[in-house]
Amino acid sequence: MNVVQMETEQPWDETWLYQLDKAWDAIHRCVTDGRIGFTNGEFPIGPCILGGSQLHRGENYIVALKTPREATEIALALRNFDRARFRERYNSLDPADYGRNHDEQDFEYYWEYFLALPISVPCGPRQSSRSFYVDQ
Repeated sequence: MNVVQMETEQPWDETWLYQLDKAWDAIHRCVTDGRIGFTNGEFPIGPCILGGSQLHRGENYIVALKTPREATEIALALRNFDRARFRERYNSLDPADYGRNHDEQDFEYYWEYFLALPISVPCGPRQSSRSFYVDQ
């Protein structure tokens, strides 16, 4: 998997880059069952962050690839995931497992990142896969 790592170390194509800072953790928990894992949560929204084919085996990075079909279904599901549902899921996070601030400021920070997720639907003959990359 060194090839994947070497490619991701190159300059990013800003057109396709959306940085989540630490928000990926809370967003993943809110669209799944509240835990961190690669296979938890129900399709189509569960794989939004960490789900999909894992392209790196190691502790320093997470690279999760979604097929065009998966990316389309995830994007469509995200459009229906509103603030009330995000709030309900956020409020149900186990504070001991979550390990971060669990207050209004924290919620707003993660909600803003969730709102800005690039949820375009790949379409046409040149559909592309989507990947999620974390440098831990």
